[in-house]
Amino acid sequence: MTQWERACAGEFSEELQAVASAEGVDPEVLRQKVASGRVVIPANAMRTLASPRGIGEGLRTKTNANIGTSGPVADLAQERAKLRAALAAGVDTVMDLSTGGDLPAIRRALREACPVPFGTVPVYEAFAEAVARHDVAAVEPGTLLDAVEEQARDGVDFVTVHVGVTREVVAELRRRPRLCGVVSRGGMLIGEWMRRRGEENPLYERYDDLLDIARSYDLTLSLGDGLRPGSLADAGDPAQVRELVVIADLVRRARRAGVQVMVEGPGHVPLNEVEAQVRTAKALTDGAPLYLLGPLVTDVAPGYDHITAAIGGALAAAAGADYLCYVTPSEHLGLPGPEEVRAGVVAARIAAHAADVAKGITGARRWDDEMSDCRRRLDWEGMTRLAIDRDLVERYRREHGPLAGSPCTMCGEFCVYRVGRSQGGAESEAGSVRAGGA
Repeated sequence: MTQWERACAGEFSEELQAVASAEGVDPEVLRQKVASGRVVIPANAMRTLASPRGIGEGLRTKTNANIGTSGPVADLAQERAKLRAALAAGVDTVMDLSTGGDLPAIRRALREACPVPFGTVPVYEAFAEAVARHDVAAVEPGTLLDAVEEQARDGVDFVTVHVGVTREVVAELRRRPRLCGVVSRGGMLIGEWMRRRGEENPLYERYDDLLDIARSYDLTLSLGDGLRPGSLADAGDPAQVRELVVIADLVRRARRAGVQVMVEGPGHVPLNEVEAQVRTAKALTDGAPLYLLGPLVTDVAPGYDHITAAIGGALAAAAGADYLCYVTPSEHLGLPGPEEVRAGVVAARIAAHAADVAKGITGARRWDDEMSDCRRRLDWEGMTRLAIDRDLVERYRREHGPLAGSPCTMCGEFCVYRVGRSQGGAESEAGSVRAGGA
């Protein structure tokens, strides 16, 4: 039985109980949200997941790291190092987006080493040989479903499937051309296949078959936004909106079939439009878990797109998004290495936590209050323990040398907490602020 079926039957799976304990929420409340489709627990029935995660309403905002090879750089050892970097930085899920090398071997090696939910984009493998031959039209419709089932059989927990890229949706691009066209690789492949063959998207046309596969393995479907905007100029255009309407119907069909499903959201969105896009997606999909890449709120910061994504991600998650895919500093520039992966995860986690404080997620505000309490007491050990990026804090401590109970080199003898204590005022003042909150 799937997580959804067990929740609907009033059962509490081991994964559900683990998520409830980790989140500090009532298992019955969580069960009801899984049954409603507003929370998913990606956990393939073919394997035992060491660290399950819940994604959706009322839970901590989750983060994802995309790793994987490319044609020019297909090094499994580097991908293993990137996986370790992402896990060490505290990521919640990992996706393998490999497009170069021995794709099945890379996928299996990374999944076996990944204790958190593991996702893929099966369309990449389905089109790999055809892309190498420059003949995407050679792919037969059944190949896409075969790729999904093969990866489900391998124990993948969730997959991005670009089901909403239909011929009718793509026609919107001809009526209103975009500045940057189609920037989703999966969306581009499906769109080009349909153009050359004159046929409908096989994943859409055979969606019931896809749902049967997903239900058999309890494979969570992430309905990919194949026509997501790749520039601020394209945000909210008719093609993006039309695809979202199609996806909303697909969400309802998945729920009726007992399949866990979440929705992917836009990539580049002006800051003042982020909240409206999130609320629209949530309303159309009846609160389905929303998974965003960023969104990036400006197009002019290559090398710093982990920051532009964190800005958009914090605002989006505060508005109701549930799941943030990281963006690394090398986005738009090159394949990330382990250090870029680490930086991307940390930025996404900061955005997610800032949003959790705003949403009043259980325990979020308490974390900040505990850090502030350590800061006023100059408790460097406590600050290090509570920091999102402990390694960086430890490095700065080594370089700048604050001792236990001593101020840092920023203020030195002007440290407000030392001066205040010596005058007998700041300690009592600070002591009136106690850790609390949600």
